[in-house]
Amino acid sequence: MRAYHKHLEVWALLLFFMRTCWSVPQRCEPGDEFLGSCSSTTQEETPACTEMNLGYCNEMDYSRTIFPNILGHRSRFEAESGAEYLLLSVIHGLLNGECSPEIRLVGCSVLAPPCREDKVVKPCRSSCEALRKDCSHAFEAIDMAWPYFLDCDRFFASEEEGCFDPLARLRARQELALSSLSPEEPSTIIQFTYTSNAQMYSLLKRTAAKCSHISHVYSIGRSTEGRDLLVIEFTDNPGQHELLEPEIKLVGNMHGNEVLGRQLLIYLAQYLCSEYLLGNQRIQTIINTTRIHILASMNPDGYELAASEVEDSNDPELNNQEGHLLNGWTNGRTNAQNIDLNRNFPDLTSILYRSRRSRHFRTDHIPIPDAYWFGKVAPETYAVMKWVRSLPFVQSASLHGGELVVSYPFDFSKHPNEERMFSPTPDEQMFKQLARTYADAHATMSNNDTERCGASFYRTRGIINGAQWYSFAGGMSDFNYLHTNCMEITVELGCDKFPSEAELYPEWKRNKEALLSFLESVHRGIKGVVKDSDGNGIKGASVSVRGIRKDVTTAEDGDYWRLLNSGTHIMTATAKGYSRVSKRVSLPHNMNKAGRVDFVLQKLPVEPDIDDHLFPMVDTWERFDPYNQFERHGDPDVAEGEVEREEKPWWWNYFSQSGFSPPNWLLRNV
Repeated sequence: MRAYHKHLEVWALLLFFMRTCWSVPQRCEPGDEFLGSCSSTTQEETPACTEMNLGYCNEMDYSRTIFPNILGHRSRFEAESGAEYLLLSVIHGLLNGECSPEIRLVGCSVLAPPCREDKVVKPCRSSCEALRKDCSHAFEAIDMAWPYFLDCDRFFASEEEGCFDPLARLRARQELALSSLSPEEPSTIIQFTYTSNAQMYSLLKRTAAKCSHISHVYSIGRSTEGRDLLVIEFTDNPGQHELLEPEIKLVGNMHGNEVLGRQLLIYLAQYLCSEYLLGNQRIQTIINTTRIHILASMNPDGYELAASEVEDSNDPELNNQEGHLLNGWTNGRTNAQNIDLNRNFPDLTSILYRSRRSRHFRTDHIPIPDAYWFGKVAPETYAVMKWVRSLPFVQSASLHGGELVVSYPFDFSKHPNEERMFSPTPDEQMFKQLARTYADAHATMSNNDTERCGASFYRTRGIINGAQWYSFAGGMSDFNYLHTNCMEITVELGCDKFPSEAELYPEWKRNKEALLSFLESVHRGIKGVVKDSDGNGIKGASVSVRGIRKDVTTAEDGDYWRLLNSGTHIMTATAKGYSRVSKRVSLPHNMNKAGRVDFVLQKLPVEPDIDDHLFPMVDTWERFDPYNQFERHGDPDVAEGEVEREEKPWWWNYFSQSGFSPPNWLLRNV
C-alpha cells in the first residue's frame, strides 16, 4: 500500500510538472460548457476520431475515441491533465478495491468515448444507474461526493439513442467465471486480511450503506488519540429500539494487541449483510428478530501500536518470522494512556461482597461510587459505560486472545486473598449455559485433546468461572452484570494474540458458527411488558425470579428480557407506587424462542420505605459522571463570532497538490 501511495504522489507531481511546462487552454468549470452556461474563448474544433492513448483507459472495448470529448476536453493532453482522469487513476486505492474496475471503465467511457464516423457514441444510461446504485455507498464511506462526470442524466444516453455499454465485456467475463464455480463455493466473498483503522471505518460504513435497510453505523465516542469507537448495528428497523426485541452486543479488541476478535467481528458484519441480501433464512431470522450491535475495536489506539510492531513481519528479508507471536503479548495491550481497559471499570464487585449480607441491599443496578471519578477514567471506558447505560442490552460477548476458553463472571474473587477462587454470580447456571453455547459451537474449544496454551481447561470442556481462572477487579463483564441487565461472557479465541494473516480464514471457519449460535441464544428465557391498568408501559419496574438474587428492570416502554434455563420459575414484577404481581412460569427444554409473560400492576398510594433512606439506589443509579469529567471537554473550541473551519477529507491531498484547481465537486458539503 505504501508503494501504491508513493506511485500516486509521483503521478501527481508529474501532472503538476506537465501543467506548468505546457500551456493548457482555459476551459469552463466541469460540465458548464456542456450545459451551455459558458463558452470557451478558443476557436471551436471539429470533432474527429483519433487513436485511444489514455493509459488508464486502454482496456476499453474499442481503440478509437474522439475529441472534444463529452466533457469538452479538446485533446488527449487536456483530458489527462484534469482532475477527472486523476480520480480514475487513484480510485482503486481510495475505495480499497471496491467497485473496481467498473468505475474506471464507466468513467473512461465519458472521458474517452468511442468514436464512429467522427461522431461520439455516448455510454448507456442504464449502466451508469446500475453503477451508482451499487457503488454510491463506497463514496459515502470516504465522505466523497458522487463524481459529476458520472451524472447519468447529463452525460449518458438511452438504448434508443444508440448508446454503448462500457461494462458489457466485464459482465460477460464475470458471468463466465461464476458459471464455473461449483455449488459448494461460498456465495459471500470476504477478504481475509488485516485492516487498518482507516480501512475498518471505511469497510463498516460501506457495509452499512450497502445494507442500509437493516444496518447503520454510529459512534459511541472517541479514543484517547481521537479515533472513533464505531459501532455497526443490524436489525430490521435500524436506529431505534423495538418493543420486545432483545439487544445484544459484541465487543472486540479491548486489548489493542488481541486482534483476532476485531477481525472476526469485521468479517461477521460483512457476512450478515451479504447473507441477508442473498436470502439466507437463518441470517434473516436473526436480524429480523434481534438488534445486534458490533463494536469491532474498543481500543483502536492500542491496535495502531500493535500493528506497527508487526507490519514488517512478512518481509522476506527478516529472519524472525515469529515476531508477531512475541510482540502480540506486550505491545499495544493498553490504551494510549497506558491504561488496561479491562481493569478500568468501576469495581462494583467489591461493593457487592461488602454489602451482600444486608437484607436490603440490591444486587442489581449498583450505582457507580462517586470516588470512582477521582481516579483515571479512560475515554474508551467512559464511552462504553455510557453506551451500556443507554440501551437495554440483554447479552454480550467480549472477544480476547491468549487462551482458548470462555470465562464468565464473577472475574473478581469473593475472597481478597484468593487469586483463584470459584466466585459465582446468582445467575451461575445461566452464565454456564451462555459460555457452553459458544464453546460447544466452536470447532475445537470444547475438545478434550485441544492444546490449551499452557493452562488446562479440558475438565470443564472449554469454559471456566473468571475468578477461578485468575482474579482481577475493574473488569467490563462484572460491571455489565452488576450495573445493568446485561450478561456478558469473555471469549478467549486462541493462544496467539496477533496471528499471522494466513490464519484468519481458518479462524473464521472455527468461530463463525459459535458467533451465530451466540446471537441466537439471546432468545432464551422470558420476555414481556410490565404495564399499568391503563395499558401504559412502566419504565424501571423490577422483574425478579425466586431463588435468583438479581432482578432485571424494564426499559423505556416497559418491556423486559430475563435469560433463564428450562424449568419452573416464580416471577414477580413490582414498581414503586404499584402493586406486586407474581406468576408461575414453566419453560420446556426445547424452546426455540423466549416465552412471553406480561404483568399488569395496579397503582397504590406511595408509602415511605426504609430502603429509600438506607439504600437510595434509583436516584444514584440515574446520576452519571456527577463531576462532568468528560462532558466539559465535548464542545468544540470556537471563538465567538468565528465559524469552525471544516477539515478536509483525508484523500483531499491527492488532488490539492496536483497543480490544478482542486475538484470541489468531490466534497459532499459543497
